[in-house]
Amino acid sequence: MEARARAEGFAGMGVCRPEAIGDAGARLAAFLAKGRHGQMGWMAERAGWRADPRAMWPEVRSIVMLAEAYTPDFDPLALLERRDRAAISAYARGRDYHDLVKKRLKRLGRWLIDAAGGEIKVFVDTAPVMEKPLAEAAGLGWQGKHTNLLGRDLGNWIFLGAIFTTLDLPADAPEEQRCGTCTACLDICPTRAFPAPYQLDATRCISYLTIEHRGPVDAGLRPLMGNRIYGCDDCLAVCPWNKFAVAAREAGYADRVGEPPLAELAGLDDAGFRARFSGSPIKRIGRDRFVRNVCYAIGNSGLPALLPAVRALVGDPDPAVADAARWAVDRLSGATP
Repeated sequence: MEARARAEGFAGMGVCRPEAIGDAGARLAAFLAKGRHGQMGWMAERAGWRADPRAMWPEVRSIVMLAEAYTPDFDPLALLERRDRAAISAYARGRDYHDLVKKRLKRLGRWLIDAAGGEIKVFVDTAPVMEKPLAEAAGLGWQGKHTNLLGRDLGNWIFLGAIFTTLDLPADAPEEQRCGTCTACLDICPTRAFPAPYQLDATRCISYLTIEHRGPVDAGLRPLMGNRIYGCDDCLAVCPWNKFAVAAREAGYADRVGEPPLAELAGLDDAGFRARFSGSPIKRIGRDRFVRNVCYAIGNSGLPALLPAVRALVGDPDPAVADAARWAVDRLSGATP
């Protein structure tokens, strides 16, 4: 099956039992109890399903975990110095991975049914499935100190997909932790979103703040966001295991967003936003949240030449955009630090 998975374009494959994720459910419960999920209420609503895949589908006997590489061919950290430009996470600069990975999973799943029978369900980051603990149990890699999955022969620029099946497939051995004494991912985080190694406080994570968080971002965190307007790659980019990262094979992950000027993005209305990011994962956050992020980036730019772009938004119908625009105006005018 692994040969078939690689022929479909996956960079790695492993199999585990649905009960193999150990204390992942307890760790999730602790994460939720501390409120570290922020506004992501959906994480708590189906916590029982996440903790035990059999609660979601009692018939599942094996879980096939697949890794797909999206390794960028540019340095995500270099753009952080270009303060007039927007820094967008590498995974979001191509086509929406949900669509691309799910199509591949369905093809592989149909092949499995034809070859061995059984029933399947496929998931790509949209169901209450704990992909990273499952992938670790399936031997694809381990959850690093930044809580993302990384592998010895994969690096950490990977998407994960799952095929749940009623078949009893041979399980792979789980991977071991191999981060050692390295703390590069923890040290680089601009908002100190890691309370401890292997723990994440999403409410301080720039990826959460720019994508999941609705409404104004805490004033103390805004200056730390820099020009990151959709996601953050810092902890991924510094991981030394990326020297083993495999190249992306899917042409759809090629960069089609680039490094757009902040002033240009600030002028997007809803129709313009939808047209510009059609087929992109960026589209799902909507124009208002996106432009809010752009205003924060302009406020952090230190470039008075960008003042007209945010002054035009201080009366925006969306309260969070208007608030962000006023904050940016004050920052560039020297009224606030």
